[in-house]
Formats: sequence, C-alpha cells, structure tokens
Amino acid sequence: MQTEIPFLFMRGGSSRGLYFRAEDVPADRAMLGRVLRAALGSGHPLNIDGLGGGASVTTKVAILSRNESGIDFFFAQVDPLRDVVDYKPSCFNILSGVGPAAFEMGLLAAMGEETRVSIHAVNTGARIDALVKTPQGRVTYDGVQAIDGVPGTAAPVALKFRGIAGSSCGAMLPTGYAQEVIDGLDVTLLDVAMPIMILRAADLGLTGGESRAEIDTNTALLARLEGMRLEAGRRMMAGADVSASVTPKVALISAPVAGGTLRARYLTPWACHPSMAVSGAQCLSACAVLPGSVAQGLAQPPATGPAELRIEHPMGVLPVLLDFTCGPQGAAIHSAGILRTARLLARGMVMVPRGVWGGAG
Repeated sequence: MQTEIPFLFMRGGSSRGLYFRAEDVPADRAMLGRVLRAALGSGHPLNIDGLGGGASVTTKVAILSRNESGIDFFFAQVDPLRDVVDYKPSCFNILSGVGPAAFEMGLLAAMGEETRVSIHAVNTGARIDALVKTPQGRVTYDGVQAIDGVPGTAAPVALKFRGIAGSSCGAMLPTGYAQEVIDGLDVTLLDVAMPIMILRAADLGLTGGESRAEIDTNTALLARLEGMRLEAGRRMMAGADVSASVTPKVALISAPVAGGTLRARYLTPWACHPSMAVSGAQCLSACAVLPGSVAQGLAQPPATGPAELRIEHPMGVLPVLLDFTCGPQGAAIHSAGILRTARLLARGMVMVPRGVWGGAG
C-alpha cells in the first residue's frame, strides 16, 4: 500500500513542479519535507524514483490554500540530490502557475474573459496580482505569448509584484551599503524579491557570456563563490548559517550584448540557472538602477520608472517593468511587473511510500 496525494503537475514560467492543496499534505515542516522528497525522488541524479527532473528548476513545489482575498502560496525548493528542503525563498516562475492551479483545484471561480487573482507569497510576504486568461469561465493555456527558455507559445499570465523590496531580509540593502567587499571582490548584497549576492563576472576572470555547462564544471569558481555566499548570508541575515539554504542566490553580471540592460548568469546557488529566475530578474533590474552598485558602468538604465529593463540570460532575455524612483538617498522600488506563461501537464495522485507518511487520516 502507498499513500495517494492529489496533485497537479505544472510548468510555471521556465520551471516545473508539483502543486498541492494545503489540506492534502502534512502541516508539520519536517514531515512535509520527507513527503516532498519522496514524491520527487530526491537523492538520485535523475530523481528516478519520483517526479523530479534532476535539476533545481524541476524539483519545486507549490502548496495552495484559500485566504480572505485570494490565494496563499507556500513554496518549497527540494534539492534534487541532498536531504534538503528549503522553505525560505519563493519562486516566481512557479508562481505563474498559481492562478491557473487555483482554478483547476476549485479554490477560486473564474470571472469573465480575464480573472485577477490576489496571491500572498507566504515564504516572503510578497503580494502579487496575477491576471489569468479565463474565457468562458475556464482557464485557457492556448495563446501566442512566448518566453525565452520555454518552447512554443501559450496564454500570458501577467504578474505585478508589490512589497518586494526587503521582503526576505527586512531591507533592500540589508547591510546599508550599495557596494562592499567579500574575498577581495566588490559585491552588492541586495534583497528585492530575492536576496542575491551580485558581482561582476570580469572580476572573476570571466566574460559573463559563459554557458551553463562552463560554469557548472568550473569547480574552483563554484567553490570560491560558495565561500563568498556564506559570508554574504551572514551579513544579510543577521549572522545566519546559509550553507543548507538556497538563499542568498548568486548572480554574475556583465555589460549587455543583445540590446538589453544587463547580462547575467544566475546561480541557484550551486549551479547555473538554465535561463533566469523571475525573482532574480527583478533583483538584477533593481541593481541596474541602484546608484553605486556593482552594475554601475555596465548597465544603461532609465533615469526613472516605470520603465522596462531587460535582463539577458543564457536562453534569451527576460523583460521586467520596474516602477522605481531615484534620489539622493538611492533608489526606491515600488513594484515590478512581468509576463509569464504556465501549462497544466498532468493531474492525478502522486504515490508516497506508507513508511514515509501514512496520510492525513
């Protein structure tokens, strides 16, 4: 016998994962972690005994519940190999599937040709409005919106993020500095949608145009960045040990080469993202407009917002509509908007061994 758990299997943006109703999974975090690792097959390079895909962008989980004004979205990042489930960050690619999933699960009713869904990202406290295409009162996944890193086209999901500055660390600049030094290199420690340690690729002897494989096989580079990331975590998160956490992330930036605002390679944090995280693009956009940051001299940002900033990544460009103002005290980030797509891939029951969890009953 195995424990059956109802789920949706969805692509959200350029990530993929399992979507559950909160009532169907354990509330206890330790037990929830064991259940999610079993469901995804964590611990094997191919996640062969579960539904994961062997990479951090395919071992993500969304847990949804209804609140007074919309949907609570709780995110879990399951490590493909290690016995680690991180509940600290959120994922705004997976977020793009939350509105459609809420309709599919019966948590919300569609209204009109488009339905606005108010989403609370429980992990970080961020508030997001999602505009989902719902012709004839049903979610549609068909459309002409293309996003880099995903083949084909689909219906757009428009996302507007509010309250993202300092959402994890309590301040946009947790240390109070636009630029500081770690291990002899200039860095910007920034918390806008996601805490990130940002540094110039050239300071590491890189061009900034390296492929995902070139970064992932550069063991000396990854080891140095991890040591720097641990120190960044201590500075950003009140002395916390972040060795088992996926935050802060790491981004290597360089001057744009394809008409964008900034070129970046985003680490998740122990491997290079195949494209770009939505939260990462928002934070890097904020870095581009922040006076005195490591992006100064690389980016050519607009003087004031709202304006579109374009982050170049290994698979293309991710545009962000950033509403911001700059003044003598630095930059203030008011909101960020982005277009994503999502698609329901499968629905049913995921099986978890009874020895892991016997079920809600």
